[in-house]
Amino acid sequence: MRSGDRRGQRQGQRLGRAFGWLWAAYGTSALGTWLAFGAFPLIAIRVLGSGPAEVAALSSVGAAVGAAVAIPLGPWVEFRRKRQVLIAMDLLRCAALVTIPAAFALGVLTFLQLLLVSVAVATADITFRAASGAYLKTLLPTGDLLVANARFESTAWTTTIVGPPLGGAAISLLGPVATVVADAVSYLLSAVGIRAIGGNEPRPERREAARMRPGDLLDGWRYILADNALRPLFFNTAVFNGLVMATQPLLAVMMLGRLGFPPWQYGLAFAAPSVAGLLGSRLARPLVTRHGQRRVLVATGVLRAIWPIGLAFVGPGAAGLLLVVGVELGLIFCCGIFNPVSGTYRLERTPADRVARTLTAWAVTTKASTALLTAVWGALGALLGLRTAVGLAGVLLLATPLLLPRRTAAPLPRPEPVSNPT
Repeated sequence: MRSGDRRGQRQGQRLGRAFGWLWAAYGTSALGTWLAFGAFPLIAIRVLGSGPAEVAALSSVGAAVGAAVAIPLGPWVEFRRKRQVLIAMDLLRCAALVTIPAAFALGVLTFLQLLLVSVAVATADITFRAASGAYLKTLLPTGDLLVANARFESTAWTTTIVGPPLGGAAISLLGPVATVVADAVSYLLSAVGIRAIGGNEPRPERREAARMRPGDLLDGWRYILADNALRPLFFNTAVFNGLVMATQPLLAVMMLGRLGFPPWQYGLAFAAPSVAGLLGSRLARPLVTRHGQRRVLVATGVLRAIWPIGLAFVGPGAAGLLLVVGVELGLIFCCGIFNPVSGTYRLERTPADRVARTLTAWAVTTKASTALLTAVWGALGALLGLRTAVGLAGVLLLATPLLLPRRTAAPLPRPEPVSNPT
């Protein structure tokens, strides 16, 4: 037993040169993303004089249209070399973002350009995530997927802590488009890192020499909904993420407006607890090793749903600030464990020839549900009041564990022949 544990620890510590480059590329682009956090709304407000409706459209409409554009790319990515797709998406995001400082310098920047760039970046984000999941499954043995996902998770929380403060300082010193330049450069460096992986990735086989049919666009959803293990997790993820994100604008108005928190305290309340995500991601693998994947997935899925209702009771002053920090610490700690375990479970349950389509469907649904629920909760906040709307979201979140997988998953079905795009 002890020798097996030591072998597992060695495997967890060294996942190979190829994964090292992929991990470095992920960390670089994640840091760039968080450096530029809030840059588009800031440019829209300060440079273009946009109003609230236009600023809201940058995140909601941009993400929704980007998700719609990404739908046909899932089947296309499935039968392409994934490393080439990753590099192409990085270069696309870099090129799109570079147009903003260029237009700003020339004095021709418009709101339409910001919106188009947000659509391009959202589309490339979804496509990149789908391709990276498929590539990771071919790069590492199944036993190492949880270690890899935990490292990605810890990197995501680290950049969440470091990026926004550094980005704010850069904007103060260098102007509103400085962090957009940094974000563009991060994608270029990510492409270089993925290119450095090297090796010859085999081209996925085509089962049929047929053109892609309209029905093929739904392959990812068909597979998810037909799988008794993935289906409940899919709905749990879409509803949970959507409800959590839907309350963020309401909390911003409540804390910064009615409760009178200064902006630095508001930022601190949601940034500092990200440290808990680091701890949670480091505990994911030991907990799965000791208690099993499904138990950890269900337990953390239940625990993460308990915390958000506490935000309905936020008051002014230090006590209110501590309440927000405490709720976010508990929520993020549970998510830090749940996310890599969930991501690994999803990859393990999906055959290699369906990963890109499945992950595309997953990401598109999550983004669409978040946009829809954010709009609905904005209306509820105006109709029922901010605190009531936040509390209602918290109550509904308490029911999301009912959507988690309840029994051990059956073995994977044999993949059926599907028509592939040419």
